[in-house]
Amino acid sequence: MPKKRSGGGLTGTQQAAKFLGVSVLSGAVLAGIALPAAGALGLAAKGTVEGFDEIPSNLKTPPLSQRTTILDSEGGHIATVYSRDRKVVPIEKISPYMQKAIVAIEDSRFYEHGAIDLKGVLRAINRNAQSGGVAQGASTLTQQYVKNVFVEEAGDDPEKVAQATQQTMGRKVRELKFAIQVEEELGKKKILENYLNITFFGQQAYGIEAASQRYFSKHAADLTLPEAAMMAGLVQSPSRFDPVNDLQEATKRRNIVLQRMADVKDVSQAEADQAKATPIKLKVKSPKNGCITAVDGAGFFCDYVRKTILNDPVFGKTAEERQKLWNLGGLTIKTTLDPRAQAAANEAAVAKVDKDDPVAASVVQVQPGSGKILSMGQSRPYGLDQKLHQTTLNLAVGKKMGGTTYGFQVGSTFKPITAAAALEKGLSPAQSFTTPWKISLPMSSYNTCSGGPSGGGNWDLQNEMQSEAGSWDMTSALGKSINTYFAQLEQMTGLCETVTMAQKMGYERELGKKLKELPSITLGGQEATPLDMASVYATFANRGTYCTPVVLESITTANGEKLKVPETQCSRAMTERTADMVNQMLKGVVEDGTGTKAGLSDRDNAGKTGTTNDRKDAWFVGYTPNLATAVWVGDDVGEKKSMYDITIGGQYYDKVCGGCLPGPIWRIAMTGALNAGQTPSFVPIVVPRGAQPADKDKDKNKRPGDDNKPGRRDPGTTLPGGITLPPDIIGGTTGRGGRGGGGNGH
Repeated sequence: MPKKRSGGGLTGTQQAAKFLGVSVLSGAVLAGIALPAAGALGLAAKGTVEGFDEIPSNLKTPPLSQRTTILDSEGGHIATVYSRDRKVVPIEKISPYMQKAIVAIEDSRFYEHGAIDLKGVLRAINRNAQSGGVAQGASTLTQQYVKNVFVEEAGDDPEKVAQATQQTMGRKVRELKFAIQVEEELGKKKILENYLNITFFGQQAYGIEAASQRYFSKHAADLTLPEAAMMAGLVQSPSRFDPVNDLQEATKRRNIVLQRMADVKDVSQAEADQAKATPIKLKVKSPKNGCITAVDGAGFFCDYVRKTILNDPVFGKTAEERQKLWNLGGLTIKTTLDPRAQAAANEAAVAKVDKDDPVAASVVQVQPGSGKILSMGQSRPYGLDQKLHQTTLNLAVGKKMGGTTYGFQVGSTFKPITAAAALEKGLSPAQSFTTPWKISLPMSSYNTCSGGPSGGGNWDLQNEMQSEAGSWDMTSALGKSINTYFAQLEQMTGLCETVTMAQKMGYERELGKKLKELPSITLGGQEATPLDMASVYATFANRGTYCTPVVLESITTANGEKLKVPETQCSRAMTERTADMVNQMLKGVVEDGTGTKAGLSDRDNAGKTGTTNDRKDAWFVGYTPNLATAVWVGDDVGEKKSMYDITIGGQYYDKVCGGCLPGPIWRIAMTGALNAGQTPSFVPIVVPRGAQPADKDKDKNKRPGDDNKPGRRDPGTTLPGGITLPPDIIGGTTGRGGRGGGGNGH
């Protein structure tokens, strides 16, 4: 029994009666007889003749879903994404053989009749009645085109597709009416062009250009006679006549098309016979769709681009409007991705952490001053196959943008924010505190922005090691990441001032939640994302001005229209002097503090380590004047693991710290991304120091080789900019401990 076209069909007497009824109605339409507002068929009641005299504009120039191309900042290809793999081409770029083949097999009298072929209708009635089934249809190319427009408009909504293809008298009459108007307004040539661009040819290919590329890896303009005949044969049933899955059936169908072309004199019989004798030679090009195909591990960046378009109101007031824009496609999206930075971030992410390790690494880079996201790298590859350790969870961002629900506690990487708030309050970097390794501070001494105490009772906290007791100023406390110092500095600065500074610098929680006004924020007890932290530290690099992260440079539609894209919004978070002070102090972290394994030797650079309670998260966030990079390492699935006695990237760690794993990853990412010929410096500034008493226990903290480590400055040396590094800044000690809601201290 012959197969039905998509949308189903009736058989025998029912089909004959249906065609007869349609032909009568068609005759009425052609004769210019107005249909009644309501009648025996009840068409008006079903809403099938609403706007009957108004042809929708999308029938003349339907917005066809096409491929979207995502490019890097230099115009290089990142990925191709689409809901419909299609590229619209003009009729001049479609092989004449293809034009003749589709007309011959689908509507050989296309150029002779109007929108409705009454002769064909009567012939179909006769043939179907004789066969007792659906042996022949009667839809013209124009009618098929109209139906395809409605199917295209329905998208992937099953209910709408069913409505567009339902076998009802009302739909058929509506289709006929629109077909007549399309013929009048477009003409045969344009209808054929539109038809060949909208039709589905199987193998996920919509339109003749995409189909030509899929089956033969060539343009539609270059299709030969046998190739064009095979393509035309697919339209009736793309699955049944698919040459990839059933070459024999495809060949039979192709030969039917060739014979039909000979019968209607489009080609000679000899040409048809020669083409029939030619074996189908496919050169199949596999579909490459989606961010999974992105180059240099940029799948997560690619998905962030998609999420930006789906979430930003600049692309539509409603989620439905934005989704429609994305599905329609045909966009050329130029992004902020720097190919060199992306290659470096991807290399760094997998250099120290394997894809099948119990923990993962995330690397994200931001350009200070512009907010441009330059790269996103991750140790687990982008994809859906969990057996290959793939994931679509973007660890660099929050849930709304395809990432984690809350982000991650940031540990001591928050401390420079507290330092900035203190400097803005008027406190000096020379401010010193002398403390034991454990302290207890009253919660009532930390006031929220509403003026009330942050809580009752005491806040008990400690440094990482018992030996970390003594006197510290701001520089040495940052270098050795002293929890007790920053708890007291926050107390003196003000909890509200600290939280406000964090917000000004782009530090925020996911799901629209405000930062909790709790003292433990200074130790990194609240979550943020790697992208947030890269943007926060880019504020220091940009001398105190925060710029919102952006990912889009430009978007051009299929018809050449330029779409508005979100622009970075920059605002001053602190004075230039404050930022310059922090920059000089954080230089000490990578030169002689907890981040020595991360430091770059050929340029000014600064940063901070961070490790949370029980070593569940480890960070290094750092920057040069022209690049900020955040690196996070931790458990990305299930209950978060403590990183003690663990093998990562083939290397054993008795305890992971911010400087010993994220730090080296950061160094790889920065070294690969930065241009050796561009080495801007931080603005020099003298940083006042507090009194530094001798540390009687300094030898207890000394690590083997500290005194002779290549490139290390001797303790007490005065650095450019006026920084004096005391002996106790060497630090970087690690060990269990560190209470206070997230800060381990290093």
